[in-house]
Amino acid sequence: MDNLFYLSLLELVIGLILSVGIFFMSFKLLKYFFFRQERLEASNQAFAIFCGGIFISIGLILSELVPSITNVIRAAVVQDPGLSTGQVLTYAGLSLTVGFIVAVLINAAVFLLFSALTKRINEFEAIKNNNAAVATMVSSLLIAITLIVKDSIAVLISTMVPFPEVSNFL
Repeated sequence: MDNLFYLSLLELVIGLILSVGIFFMSFKLLKYFFFRQERLEASNQAFAIFCGGIFISIGLILSELVPSITNVIRAAVVQDPGLSTGQVLTYAGLSLTVGFIVAVLINAAVFLLFSALTKRINEFEAIKNNNAAVATMVSSLLIAITLIVKDSIAVLISTMVPFPEVSNFL
C-alpha cells in the first residue's frame, strides 16, 4: 500500500475525530450559554431544529477545514519532510481556530440579523417555548449565510497552508 492510502485513512480518522469532538462541544456550549436555566425536553422540536441548523453550519465549515489540515500533513509527509510535527500541529490548530472564529461570527451575524428583522421576538425565548417557526427561520439564515461564506473560508484557510516554493521557469 502506498502513502496515498495511509494519508486518505488519516484524513478519514481526523475528520471523524474532529467532527465528533466539535459537535459534542458545540452542543454542550450551546446548552450552557443559551439554555442553561431551562430544562430542554426531548419533545422540544424548536430546539432540535435550532441545533440541526447549527450542526449543518458547523459541518459545512468543517468540510472546508479538514482537507486543509490533511494538505498540511500531506505536504509534511510527501513534499516537504522538513516540516516538523510541531509545525503541522500549529497549522492544524490555526485552521481550527480560524474555523471556530468564523463559526462564532456567522452565528453572531445571524442572531443580529434575526433580531433586526424581528424586533419583537426574542429568538432564544421562542425556541425555549418550542416555537418551531422561529427555530426554522434562524436555522435557515444560519445555513444560508454559511453557504455564502463557505468558499471564502476555504480560500482563507488555504492561504495559511505551507506549500513548498515552486520555481518559475518562464
